[in-house]
Amino acid sequence: MGLKVIIVGAGEVGYYLADRLALEGHEIVVVDRSEDKIKRLERSLNVMAIKGSGASAKVLETAGIKEADLFVAVTDSDEINLISCLLAREYGVPRKVARVRSEDYLSPGSPLNEQKLGIDLIINPARVLADEIVRLAEITEATDWAEFARGKVILLGYQVKENCPLAGMSLANLKDLRALYDFVIVAIVRGNQTIIPTGKDVIKVGDKIFIIAKKRDIPAIEYLLGFTTKTPSRVFIIGGGQVGAWVAKQMEAKKVEVYLVEKDSERCEELAEFLKRTVVLNLDGLDAQELLKEGIDRSDLVIAVTDIDTVNILGALLAKHHGAKKCIVRIDRPDFIPLLSDLGIDVALSPRLLAANQILRFVRRGQILSVATFLGSEAEVVEMVVPDTEFFRKGPKLQELDFPEGAIVGAVYRSGEVIIPKGATTLLPGDDLVIFAKREALPKLEKLFSS
Repeated sequence: MGLKVIIVGAGEVGYYLADRLALEGHEIVVVDRSEDKIKRLERSLNVMAIKGSGASAKVLETAGIKEADLFVAVTDSDEINLISCLLAREYGVPRKVARVRSEDYLSPGSPLNEQKLGIDLIINPARVLADEIVRLAEITEATDWAEFARGKVILLGYQVKENCPLAGMSLANLKDLRALYDFVIVAIVRGNQTIIPTGKDVIKVGDKIFIIAKKRDIPAIEYLLGFTTKTPSRVFIIGGGQVGAWVAKQMEAKKVEVYLVEKDSERCEELAEFLKRTVVLNLDGLDAQELLKEGIDRSDLVIAVTDIDTVNILGALLAKHHGAKKCIVRIDRPDFIPLLSDLGIDVALSPRLLAANQILRFVRRGQILSVATFLGSEAEVVEMVVPDTEFFRKGPKLQELDFPEGAIVGAVYRSGEVIIPKGATTLLPGDDLVIFAKREALPKLEKLFSS
């Protein structure tokens, strides 16, 4: 049965959530003050849209709050998000999610934290982005990273470059390598196309490939496939806002040499107090001469996280041009993301999409344990539980299932053990499956694994 979901705020996060949840068959009502945003929703999505403030009881009653199963407040105003969630609590909505930017609501000791406000999940996009950057900083060549099965299964995305031994190989050729270590290439992203590969598919230079493997095998598989992993020793961060400061703080703890570039001199003084070992530079992130003097060309990683997309893109391109090894760029307009890998930008992250994905993980119920969406591909990775039904008690083989086209099982997690599956692998009730799937295959998957 679908849920009745009310989303307050039709910006990037609200629109994306409405789109994803409507596709999964939930009943969605979106509330926003902007006539333009309401019209865009009505034009593009199969949802009900209501013009008005989420902090108005009257508007929420029109939206049907008394019957809502889930309430998500993602406007640009912390206050409206919190007030509307408090109203939802009064109406007895079982689950409430708010996007909040201010630090005041995030610490456990705060007078207004999740528990005290009665909100199930408070999301801060800047913190979500900072955590994701720190995770991606640790893996030198991977552009995407997600973990499943309680951290024992890893999905990694790599760009296939000129000197990569995989270039020109078909998946059938890879069988010999797979005999040494278990891994599955679950997708090839070529341009705007996502291919769920078969043995005949050939990997080409410029492709992005997604691999699922056991966490412990990753270093050996990377070595085998010609990729390298090592924690960066010298990092430049352009932009000293919330995200830049948090990333620098976490990098310091890992004993990395960190340079933080911020053009506002007052903010530099605050940062110098907050950070203990980071070198804070009062410079413009696009001042190539000054940055070269400070050694940006010798950095292992450049992280561009100002509030302006163009500064982030140009700053990263400058650094790469002068010899920086890898760059991670914050992009607030996700439409640009597919264009960036062609320019040589290694990783592009949207704080809004990351926040939306975290909310989706929280919302997904029952058979779906977790989900990761990858920018630039029309696919998701879902972790699902095999239900305890008569069919699955017989232990059917993977090849016997009526598996939807556009989906592939990358790993099976059973009683603490990870199995990288083949066609003859049997499935049993309670198994966790890590599945890479195109979005259109998700409803069929849910049906296949529904109890």
